[in-house]
Amino acid sequence: MREKLEGVVDRYEDLTYKLGDPAVIGNPSEYQQVAREHNRLGPVVEKFREYEKTERDIQDVLDLLDGHLESEERALFNQELKELKERLEKLQEELRVLLLPRDPNDDKNVIMEIRAGAGGDEASLFAAELFRMYTRLAERHKWKTEVISISENEAGGIKEVLFQINAEGAYSRLKYEGGVHRVQRVPVTESQGRIHTSTVTVAVMPEAEEIDVEIKPEDLKIEVQRAGGAGGQHVNKTESAVRMTHLPTGIVVYCADERSQMQNREKALRVLRTRVYDYYRQQAKSAEEEKRRAQVGTGERAEKIRTYNFPQDRVTDHRIGLTVHNIAAIMDGELDEIIDALAQHEQASRLQGEEA
Repeated sequence: MREKLEGVVDRYEDLTYKLGDPAVIGNPSEYQQVAREHNRLGPVVEKFREYEKTERDIQDVLDLLDGHLESEERALFNQELKELKERLEKLQEELRVLLLPRDPNDDKNVIMEIRAGAGGDEASLFAAELFRMYTRLAERHKWKTEVISISENEAGGIKEVLFQINAEGAYSRLKYEGGVHRVQRVPVTESQGRIHTSTVTVAVMPEAEEIDVEIKPEDLKIEVQRAGGAGGQHVNKTESAVRMTHLPTGIVVYCADERSQMQNREKALRVLRTRVYDYYRQQAKSAEEEKRRAQVGTGERAEKIRTYNFPQDRVTDHRIGLTVHNIAAIMDGELDEIIDALAQHEQASRLQGEEA
């Protein structure tokens, strides 16, 4: 492990030099990449320096214990040695976690898709609540959100919504949210007071940059049309809606939220690039389907990663068997306890895999 850590320190120092290199400073794209890696390696280097200092402190105490000491002094130094060794062991474990191979997409923005599944109007109402939950989570962390497209129904719910969250490391936090979310509660339309079960599907995709995937103009079919809406609205007067198809994969994106065709084209291309990147990324992992389909599943009630049980005021994440209470706070975006637990579980599993 030490050899690997010393390599990280060398790389960090090289990046520190590059950050002051005029050639790098003059190239915004390269500077951003260098700065991103520098920031990522910083905590590892800092932790390793702390580890090395603790090693030196242990050696200093051992040298003192080799000398002539009064019994009281010896007891104090032995206690200090015990604490330093415990500290060293803890730092070693933290460094092992920091050295785990990172998901290259962890630093990226995310594009999320929420769709109402089984359960009719109740499912669409819960889809709207999940959308609010994630936007509230973003607000708490001062992350920027942008709605790409949204389809609402007459009940006040959401049939589907596509939105983006922009923040350094957003994908590293939100990637655990992909899957089927199940809600159990008495719908407002239920006169007999019976508990109903409905589902909503969530897909989480890292936003693809131009360097991640090449979209050739000849591989695109772009159609423009008048957006739907009530008669007389601006959206019906101009052909501003854009339907974009990636011919090699068959992936289709429709965007009509913006007033201008140019803005809708830009948004559609951004989403298309992300979906194509996700498609090829999953193929490279020998997945049977692209990640979005794998996460979304069929939306049947039996498929679930998490259950929100309102009568019992609890949320259960079935992947790690975690149950937390205060559902009102969770629906208001207080998701960090669940996300932290999922991240720690993943780290523990990966450490186990490294040891195997």
